[in-house]
Order: sequence, then C-alpha cells, then structure tokens
Amino acid sequence: MNIDVVILAAGQGSRMRSKLPKVLHDLAGKSLLKHVIDTAQQLEHTHLQVIIGHGADLVKERFVNEDIQWITQQQQLGTGHAVQQALPFLKEDSITLILYGDVPLTRLSTLKSMVSLVTEQSIALLTVELDDAAGYGRIVRSASGSVTAIVEHKDADTAQLNIREINTGILAVKSSHLREWLPKLSNNNAQGEYYLTDIIEMAANQGIEIKTVHPDSEQEVQGVNNRLQLSDLERWFQLCQARELQEQGVTLKDPSRFDLRGEITVGTDVIIDTNVIFEGKVSIGDNVTIASNCIISDSSIGDNVEIKANSILEQASVAADCVIGPFARLRPGSQLAEKAKIGNFVETKKTIIGEGSKVSHLSYIGDAEIGSGVNIGAGTITCNYDGVNKFKTKINDGAFIGSNTSLVAPVTIGKEATVGAGSTITREVSDNNLAVARGKQKNITSWQRPVKKS
Repeated sequence: MNIDVVILAAGQGSRMRSKLPKVLHDLAGKSLLKHVIDTAQQLEHTHLQVIIGHGADLVKERFVNEDIQWITQQQQLGTGHAVQQALPFLKEDSITLILYGDVPLTRLSTLKSMVSLVTEQSIALLTVELDDAAGYGRIVRSASGSVTAIVEHKDADTAQLNIREINTGILAVKSSHLREWLPKLSNNNAQGEYYLTDIIEMAANQGIEIKTVHPDSEQEVQGVNNRLQLSDLERWFQLCQARELQEQGVTLKDPSRFDLRGEITVGTDVIIDTNVIFEGKVSIGDNVTIASNCIISDSSIGDNVEIKANSILEQASVAADCVIGPFARLRPGSQLAEKAKIGNFVETKKTIIGEGSKVSHLSYIGDAEIGSGVNIGAGTITCNYDGVNKFKTKINDGAFIGSNTSLVAPVTIGKEATVGAGSTITREVSDNNLAVARGKQKNITSWQRPVKKS
C-alpha cells in the first residue's frame, strides 16, 4: 500500500519570536521538521509532501537533497485548508498520513500502528489524555465509546471542556475519503478557519469507524510553539536517550547533564562524566572514559581510550589506548594511532599521529604526518600556511622535537633526528642528525631597562 505522508509546516510560529521558520528550530541537533521527515521515511512506500508557507524558501534550502513534493499554502486558512492543497498530488489508491512539522518526536511504531488500522471502513486518529487539556480539541465519544466528533476548545461547551482526551491532529485515512470530505469543509466556527478535524464527524455520519491510537507518552505528540516548550522537549528527549545508553551498560555520572545530538554506538564499560556533548555520528569502543565538558562530533574512538576534561574532537579518528587532553582539540582529519598522546592545550588538524607518539602540551600540529615513537616538545608549531597555500610537515619515526620549535612547511624531519629547542627549521633534517637553528646569544652589559614616564 502506498502512503502519502502530508506534513503541515506552513505556520509562522510567531511565539518563537524568531526570523527563522518554527520548523527549522533545532531539537537534539536536528530541525523539528527533519525529525518528522526522518521518521516518516522509515515507513515503506512513502511519498512525502510538505505544506510550506512562512519562510518557504528557507525551508526548501535545508532539504535540497530530499525527495519531497513541496506545496505552498499561500493563505493560512486552517489545517483543513492546508491539507486541501495536497489533494491534487495524492496517489489514486493510497493512505494519507497527516503529520505536523512542529511535532518532532512521534515514534515510528506509533505511525505504523495507525497505518495498519486504515481500511475503506475505518480511519485512525492519534489521541492522548492530558491532565490539562486547555487549548486542545476534545475527542467526543458516544455512550458506546465510539468517536463521533472533535470539538475545538474555542467551540466547546462546558461539558466538552471537561473531556481530557484530546486530538493530536495526527491522522491516517484513505486518500479517496479525503477527496470526498475535504471539499465539504466549512469555516463557520469561532476561528473562521477550515478545520481538518471536521472530517471526523463526516466519517462518523457515514458509518466509518474512527479507531484511536495512543502514544506511550504525551511528549511523543507534543508540539513546539515557543522556546520554553522547545527546551522542555529537548530535556525530555535527552533523558530518554541517556536511559537507553544506561540500559546498554554505559555509566553516565549524571543523566540529566548529557546531550546526544546525533547517533552513537558504544562498547562495554564506557564511563561518561557530566556535560559531555555528542554530535553527528560517534562510535566508542570498550573501556573508554570521557571526562566532563567534552564535545565529540563525527568521530570514532577505539578501546581503552581516555579523554580528559574540556577536550574537543571533530571528525577525528582515535585508535586504541590513546590519551587525549585535558583541554585538547582534535580538528577534522586528525588520526591517532595506538598509544598516541595528545596533551593539554594541543591542537591538531589534518594530521596523522603515529603509534606511541606524544604531543604533550601547548603545541599546534597541522597538515602533518608524524611517525611512531616521536616526541614533540611544548610550544612546537608546524607553520603550514603561507597566507595562500597549505604545506605538509613530515616527522619520521623516533624523532625528537625540542620545545618552542617552529617547523616551516614543507619540511621533513628524518628518523631518530633531533631538533634543538627554540629552533626555526626551514630545511630537511636527515636521519639521526641534530638540527639547531637559532641566533647566537648576545649579552649587552650597557642596556638600560625602560622606566615608566611620569
């Protein structure tokens, strides 16, 4: 069965108080709309249609590589009017699943349940019970418990306002029924809008059964209308992800201070301290310890690695038994072989660090290839950029680079070579050689230290 997924994403979201369309605000590292699209695409035989309006061009720019039918709603005349815009694009014999671009966390299993209930004689409606139903459309049932209508809050009478079961707006229905019902919608209501919910009464009047599905939690169907709701949903989602990792055996020192803004795979006996942020795709091996305040993005970390506090890894590859930090930064293209060490206040970029090599402190190593067993002293810099072009530094196995050294690329340091502290190296250093490149010291006895002028 083909599924036409219609996602309503045309609203301005004025309560966000932002120039950015509401559906493009981020939750856990992805836009609200991206969450909805990613979930919908996991259903089989789907055709995605997104109804856009406010900030339409910005929304489309974010999804240029997605297979989406974009439909513009020129006037915002209600949810029923929005879905009407999709009618010409619905397949002849399909199920239409209606979702919302600002309701990001509906589970795939929930959507599958809804789709499975749709027949020529039934539609599926996602409802939830709330302690405080203010502002939501109420689910009206008959004495036998059948759904007969949805009444919007502003149109509800006193008895209906006491109903706790509310409409989430998420609906699955045969497309042929939508073609019949949507043209019959009226805007004769308190809002002056065309309510999609009015089709529920039409279905009931025709003897079509309205089957209801309920989410595991109310957050699964919670919409985002302002920054407060966005932050509340973010924290709930992060806590869910933290608990999933704990169930996999990860030790989280404080699950409430944990953020996963992407995907992560973990080995056994992983320990993660507070305020660690993961972004993109991250893989972590066994017996890894990550101290507090680290940010790890799109990186792989091998077994038995220790990442000390306040370190940042971005598009980096770290082999087994390495030690990183504290206050280290591995920029894109950094590759550490086994037992390498990157110490405090060291930055690497587009660099291979060989097995057992050490850059212990206060150094910048960029566009470099470092062999095994190399020791790089404090304050060493690979001068890889001439203002226009980047050049490579190569340091071969067993070399020793003294402190406060500048290696002006392109340059090669040979095997077991030594560079004296304070040197500026501009030419190749051969294997086993000592290179010293610094000016001769002068002691000036008559020099007068400056004094402060009155």
